[in-house]
Amino acid sequence: MQEQLNTVLILGVGQTLEPLEFALTEHTPQGVIFIASQDSQVVSAELIQRYGEALRFHTLLLDDPEDLGEVFRKGRLALQKALEWEARAIVADITGGTKTMSAGLVLALTGQGVTFSYVGGQARDGQGRVKSGSERLRLLEDPTYRYGLREWEGFRRAWNQCDYQAAQAFLDALLARPLTPSEKRFYEHLKGITEGMLEWDLFYHKAAWQKLERHLEPTLTIAEAWGHGGKVRVLQELQQAQARLRAILDREGKPTFALLADLLANAQRRASRGRHDDALARLYRAVELAAEADLYERHQIVLSDPKSYPQAAQHLAQQIQRATGLKDRLSLAATIDGVLGQSQTLPQRLYAAYLGELGNLLQARHNSILAHGFTPVKQESWEKLYKSLQGLGLEAAPAWPTW
Repeated sequence: MQEQLNTVLILGVGQTLEPLEFALTEHTPQGVIFIASQDSQVVSAELIQRYGEALRFHTLLLDDPEDLGEVFRKGRLALQKALEWEARAIVADITGGTKTMSAGLVLALTGQGVTFSYVGGQARDGQGRVKSGSERLRLLEDPTYRYGLREWEGFRRAWNQCDYQAAQAFLDALLARPLTPSEKRFYEHLKGITEGMLEWDLFYHKAAWQKLERHLEPTLTIAEAWGHGGKVRVLQELQQAQARLRAILDREGKPTFALLADLLANAQRRASRGRHDDALARLYRAVELAAEADLYERHQIVLSDPKSYPQAAQHLAQQIQRATGLKDRLSLAATIDGVLGQSQTLPQRLYAAYLGELGNLLQARHNSILAHGFTPVKQESWEKLYKSLQGLGLEAAPAWPTW
């Protein structure tokens, strides 16, 4: 069974022995992993000779200590070895070696739960090296931990992929860290915004509005005070999106073009995540909603409500009870326009398209495992149907902003 070590020290090795030995004696590790060049391995060999009986050692050799990529890879290998040793704590000392070695180790080990250290001192010789006996060890905080960069990057990726539940989890992790009062307020309000976006993505428009109305303005105010231009841009674009949400709520429960655009944007988000069955289901509904919205916008007719039909179309009211499928509902909407003396309307064009190419494209929905068949929807089927709807003048609302 692998012995667990309390502390493992990762050491970048240069040509000078004393600062490395000082770091080793100060940290008192149970294991040491050297990252050395072909020229500096004699220094690590000297330390192994002195302390080899008491400590576990492992050496990784660099072919080129000025190659940042190679140093990065060896730094990751050192971390892997420390984890194999089941280290409870990992410290990386970046004193020795070339500047490229120090930079590469920091790049490789930040955000990995590693503590950094550096051996410095006031008294230096003519070459700028710290004089023996004047060394001072300084522990360096991982800045990715202090500023939550790893969690923020996770939040950013989750948001941009429209995975708002995962985004909330990353914000919870940020809020669990020590924060300034303004940081705490910012992330709390941002979490409220993220909750609102999840509600919106699930079509709970009223709940989404309430969340955004409460949290968006204070989040933007803090971002502006910080001077974070990128955050300000996203939040200002969200304000524009919020106005589109308001347009849906102003005629809540009615078939409107604002709701149709929102549905099409929702379909795009599903497709962007590879969920083409879900996306196609939304397009199927969008075809019907487009006809309903056009009737409502022009005549205030709600297709499913016979009481809204004008006198000239009252004889068609009973047909809505039998119009259970998309074809029947499109036919009824087109007929109502015809009775009202309208021609070339969107419902009429949608019905004509359904009898032709549009109907063929919608067949992929009928055959879907989420409808009446067993076949998963391919990306090609989604794209063809979406382009067909665009050709009929149907457009999605602008995409939500990304970080």
